[in-house]
Amino acid sequence: MTDVTVGGRTPVEYLRGALYGLAAVSIWSGWIVVARLGLQTSLTPWDIAALRFGVAGLLLLPYILSKGLALKRLGWIGLSAIVLGGGAPVLLANAGLLFAPAAHAGALFPGVMPLAVAILAALILHEPFTDAKKIGFVLILLGAIGVTWGTGGVADSRQTIGHALFLGSALAWACYTVAMRRARLDGLHAAGIAAVGALVLYVPTYLFAEGASLAKADWGDLALQAFVQGLLTAIASLVFYGRAVSILGASSGAAFAALSPAMTAVMAIPILGEWPTATDWIAIATISVGVYVVSGGPLPRRRA
Repeated sequence: MTDVTVGGRTPVEYLRGALYGLAAVSIWSGWIVVARLGLQTSLTPWDIAALRFGVAGLLLLPYILSKGLALKRLGWIGLSAIVLGGGAPVLLANAGLLFAPAAHAGALFPGVMPLAVAILAALILHEPFTDAKKIGFVLILLGAIGVTWGTGGVADSRQTIGHALFLGSALAWACYTVAMRRARLDGLHAAGIAAVGALVLYVPTYLFAEGASLAKADWGDLALQAFVQGLLTAIASLVFYGRAVSILGASSGAAFAALSPAMTAVMAIPILGEWPTATDWIAIATISVGVYVVSGGPLPRRRA
């Protein structure tokens, strides 16, 4: 006779958390592809980051003025982790796209990020690092390596710079995730703090350094980036992600980010005309299974 286990959650709770996680990663995958498109125009990584921080920060400023910075719950270290962890990945990943392909970004930023979250969550939040999670993370890492290898990854100095920036993004995002979970902030509140913090810290510096750079860009390119980066990615995806982490836990909720290489590869077919290789599809399937295991998906267990 079989039973179903979901790590202390009912199947319905897992399904809710999984749907939130899938919604978030769908937006993230689109962000990588759209950012790559933007860099093929006159926009720079710094322009795209300014659009993201400016739009999201202004939209969420009234909310943060009413809710506050949650300093008592976060502390100064937690507040710094939310602000820097929510903003730095954008800058690092956008800069990395100048050196390495989008598929590498999908594999090495959101693909590796769940492992970074799990390690930090085990150390700081004392979340259990179960045998099932270990197996799932091995599958995720193997899949991430497969995606990078299958897209022609070579150890030249230029791509190595991009890979290092993507891995830095993963670590910064892990800090954001653990700080949010530790303070038990809802997704919108954490997203608002990150967005307003980036608005205050980054946008004035960008305007001083770049001036009227955005005025030279095509209005259609600006509108697309503002919508995808500022509204969908910086607000909607973080709300969905926060709900997934709240329901499933830090490491389990973050595991869905590893699906980004798969979704990025699929989205790249109609948008960028890039077809995954056979190796890519095998890697994508491997990552998907790993995400299911790490996220606490229902597994059959024999009852004594």
